[in-house]
Amino acid sequence: MSALLSVSDLSKSFGAVVVADQTSFEVAPGAAIGILGPNGAGKTSLFNLITGALRPDAGRIEFQGTDITAISAAGRCKLGIARSFQVPHPFEGMTVFENALVGATEGAGLRGHAAEAHVLDVLEDTGLMPKANQRAGGLTLLERKRLEMARALAAKPRLLLLDEIAGGLTEAECSALIATIRRVHAGGTTIVWIEHVVHALLAVVEKLIVIDFGRKIAEGEPRAIMDSAEVKEIYLGVDPDV
Repeated sequence: MSALLSVSDLSKSFGAVVVADQTSFEVAPGAAIGILGPNGAGKTSLFNLITGALRPDAGRIEFQGTDITAISAAGRCKLGIARSFQVPHPFEGMTVFENALVGATEGAGLRGHAAEAHVLDVLEDTGLMPKANQRAGGLTLLERKRLEMARALAAKPRLLLLDEIAGGLTEAECSALIATIRRVHAGGTTIVWIEHVVHALLAVVEKLIVIDFGRKIAEGEPRAIMDSAEVKEIYLGVDPDV
């Protein structure tokens, strides 16, 4: 099966700070992949490179077999790549419905009744229907996180990138979010998820990628990766010789 996303030898640095060090990996259609790494490892920068917010110094990004390395962020969104942000930034003066409608019109290119019907489906899927007419500025943290996902899903992505979407939530809120992400994935959306809340990540993903200082240090089955001595030392701060 051809990869949906292929990242090849991607490199990016800001002076002496390396955020991507010849990073390579593939994402199959329908996959759910988690990305782990300590703070400052380059995880969000990797998302910025994939979505076009940053341009790489070297390397290549392909989506659905097409080289998108030089395509704009807006162009990549229209091709089917959408993301949430670690810190939610909704249009606070607009309603939840209107926020998601931006994704449907600007990302998916929908108009009129088709756009509105799609947004209603997305709000139902993400548990935001009761808040549809509420201004986004009055949402709780969980609701803002859901709105980040809803706005991205409204763009009809084939690939959804989630950045620390479980951070700051209570255990009950996290469980509810996991259930939503599982539904989204079961509906056919490919997911790549950066997350520090490891138990949430392991409840959804089928493969883990671990990066440190922009370099991929491990990739594979989640439990095997979490049991790796190198991962325990770099990510969890556990000395493997103790």
